[in-house]
Amino acid sequence: MKEYTMTPSGYVAYLEAVSRRIRENKDYVTQLDAATGDGDHWANLNSGFEKVLQKKDSMKQMTFQQLFRSCGMDLMSGVGGSSGVLYGSAYLAAAKAAAQMETLDVAGLSQVLSAELEAIMARGNAKPGFKTMIDPLYQGTEAMKAALAEGKTDAEVLEALRNGAREGMEATAGMEAVRGRACYQADKGVGHLDPGAVTMYYQLDLLAACMKEGGEADA
Repeated sequence: MKEYTMTPSGYVAYLEAVSRRIRENKDYVTQLDAATGDGDHWANLNSGFEKVLQKKDSMKQMTFQQLFRSCGMDLMSGVGGSSGVLYGSAYLAAAKAAAQMETLDVAGLSQVLSAELEAIMARGNAKPGFKTMIDPLYQGTEAMKAALAEGKTDAEVLEALRNGAREGMEATAGMEAVRGRACYQADKGVGHLDPGAVTMYYQLDLLAACMKEGGEADA
């Protein structure tokens, strides 16, 4: 049975993949945000991940706790608007969750993502169903935890994360916004995907993929 682990160096490669996907989807994300928000979500997130990756060489030598803390501080200062505070809080919570982790396995990843979810909900005073980045993160982590509890293989657990995250992202199209500029619109954003949910899905989808690609087979 194949078990998957990720090193800090592998996580930096994941962050590079996230930055690339964000850049590649500039027009799409900006269009989504223009329909329901301020139109600046892509620019804010793109600048944040670019700032994070300025330290990519040194991050490869860090522990996960140090790496996540570095990401949190840079995202908090490098991403404009509320997203910076939320992403920063998420990564600082991840740093605490990863305090004893030398490598990141699937169970450890579940703990880290759960810590990030709780931090975002607490800091943003929001919950699933509010049409935010929380929706893909919540459904992805819940699907992952369920797969772990059922004794699924690592590959199946990671696929559950991807599928849950995609379902959570897609569900935002039918939700009324409770936070952000979209909640002041007559239709409350119904019929539009939330751009924050879309970019969160990108991250979770790539995280599962990179975990598989960097996985190491154990007996």
